[in-house]
Amino acid sequence: MDPTSIRIGLSGVILAILLYAAWHRYKRNRARTCEHIRGPPSPSYLLGHIVQLTRQDEVGDLEYQWMNEYGWAWKIRHCLGRDVLFLADPKALHHVFRSGYAYARTTDSKFISWLLMGESILFTDHAQHARIRRTMDPTFNTARVRAFLPIFQRSSKKLCQKWRHELTGRPSMPAMNVAPWFSRLTLDAICEAGFDFNCGALDEDLNEFVGVYKNMFRDSMMHPTTGSLLFRHFWPYIPESVLRALVRLPAKQFVRMRHALQTINRFSEQLIEQRKSVVKTQRGIDSGDEHGKDLMSILVRANTSENPKYRLTDSEMTAQVATFLLAGHETSAGTLTWLLWELAKDVNYQRKMREEIATARADVIARGDADFTVADLESMEYVNAAIKEIMRLHPIVYLLVRVADKDDVIPLSRPITTATGEKISEIPISKGQHISVSSWGYNRLPEVWGEDAHNWNPSRFFTIDKEKQISVGVFANLLTFGGGNKSCLGWRFTVLEVQAVLVDLIENFEFELPDEKPDIQRVPAGVTIPIIRNNMHLGSQMPLKIIPVNPAPPAAG
Repeated sequence: MDPTSIRIGLSGVILAILLYAAWHRYKRNRARTCEHIRGPPSPSYLLGHIVQLTRQDEVGDLEYQWMNEYGWAWKIRHCLGRDVLFLADPKALHHVFRSGYAYARTTDSKFISWLLMGESILFTDHAQHARIRRTMDPTFNTARVRAFLPIFQRSSKKLCQKWRHELTGRPSMPAMNVAPWFSRLTLDAICEAGFDFNCGALDEDLNEFVGVYKNMFRDSMMHPTTGSLLFRHFWPYIPESVLRALVRLPAKQFVRMRHALQTINRFSEQLIEQRKSVVKTQRGIDSGDEHGKDLMSILVRANTSENPKYRLTDSEMTAQVATFLLAGHETSAGTLTWLLWELAKDVNYQRKMREEIATARADVIARGDADFTVADLESMEYVNAAIKEIMRLHPIVYLLVRVADKDDVIPLSRPITTATGEKISEIPISKGQHISVSSWGYNRLPEVWGEDAHNWNPSRFFTIDKEKQISVGVFANLLTFGGGNKSCLGWRFTVLEVQAVLVDLIENFEFELPDEKPDIQRVPAGVTIPIIRNNMHLGSQMPLKIIPVNPAPPAAG
């Protein structure tokens, strides 16, 4: 027998022993507090509903069915009969997100984050999370984020120039896939804003750094195998030190994520050392020097000035670079992609936006400014309603998972009927109960967002009475960025970037659906990916007709 076969065999035996031990630990610790909560019949004791969820035709299909039948709180089965409480109820979500660290991230979600980003803020919980967040919070405050507007505008104008060049003399040009363009634009923007680094994505400098994230979620998260799902089910019952070794097994999805992280970490370590050397020559966080205004420089300075017991370690600092890069460009790119798709189907609303932007442009020219200010962008009602609506209708992160750290009682804003026919307005749970929060489900509740909650209608945000809503999310009361102390740290960054890019695009181009009207699926892959049906091998796709608006608006500066 060759050495490779022996190693594989031994690995299999060790894994079987660990899983057996984990099984006994699991049997002792499994919470069974949701027996009375209704939910769909489990298709399999071994795998429960988890295969259905990860392979549903479109994000939200199953949640829609289950919410209609069981209400805003229901139960599904995970592997080996484990109950998972699913929530879309606003009062329940408010309770979960406002309960401090009573609801931790699940082990599998933490370790997926660890594979993608290392010891980042998304891997931590409790005191460790509070320590990291305390140091990182100043990096994303409102004033600092607003200072990045010129970077977003430069990136968006470069994209507009490239599209105009592509379309010159080609009025009948077939549809263009906008998805990879947005991924490259937002990668350029986060590299400059985050690290004062030109990665050359829009210039098609396809080096290893740029290519490492291409189709990342499709390759590593979409349609996991049943073996992978079952393996991940045991992660909470395996000692962390052992689990760190196990996820280094040569599984396809793990190899893809490890390669990306290794590539980014090489870049991160050099970057941090450079920033540390610069910080030694500066005083205070707000140096008058124009250099060092990027996110990483600010974080390094903040970390240096912190009480030593709160400071980030080198590995934690390195992990934040990967977090900035992945989270900082994927959410914005996905939001812009889905937004143009909906606007291409709604030419009337697109026209209203263009008229609003033209009016604001006239004011900019009249006062002698080079480009829109943050105040200009925030004053555009049609633009901002469209951004809120796309984040409501197509949340990029459609599901959040938590586990209860203690016994608790979750209140409900709408009663549900139990398996015994009893109506209840609260759900008692035990420590260890797994909870899935449906961002997609909450964002589409007709009772919160109107009877047409499943349809595109940005105008709803002109009339919504915020006083009648239960406070849940950090932006427009949506769950798109999560809520509570684990809400997305960079949500202001994403919103401003989308505002800046969208305004330039609508000012420069009209968007229409292609003549063949491709069937776009909302594919679940950890994030919502647009895929042309029956063409998953092509990766993220959003083909649109792009028509230049003539004449082009005046260039900034």
